Amino acid sequence: MESRTASCYCGQLRIEVQGRTLGAGVCHCLACQRRTGSVFAALAGYAAPWKIEGTATEFVRTGDQGASFRFRFCPVCGSQVFHTEEGNDAFVMVAVGAFADPDFPPPQDSVYECRRHAWVQLPEGITRYDKDPD
Repeated sequence: MESRTASCYCGQLRIEVQGRTLGAGVCHCLACQRRTGSVFAALAGYAAPWKIEGTATEFVRTGDQGASFRFRFCPVCGSQVFHTEEGNDAFVMVAVGAFADPDFPPPQDSVYECRRHAWVQLPEGITRYDKDPD
């Protein structure tokens, strides 16, 4: 079975995921912009099981639809590596940049297009949502 490992900048916090990605996307919401320090978050979803190595600092945020998400950061270098939805351990969302793989597949969808910076160009054919489709 295919596996991938994502890690923080210093390598202290790592997550190994199994199998193919459930999908990848970008989020332009203001919370993701602030959380990542970038103009959008790039995320890839994976089904359980996964293996975590290292110590994480956690931050819980409530989304627009009322779900709570637990973000895991490295307490040493501050990199955000992955997050899960509270009460749903069936999948994990991993920050695409934490894989450090320039050949990682492009995103299939883009959410919160209403907050996308006008200069951000995305792949042709990507599914776009003005806000969160859930």
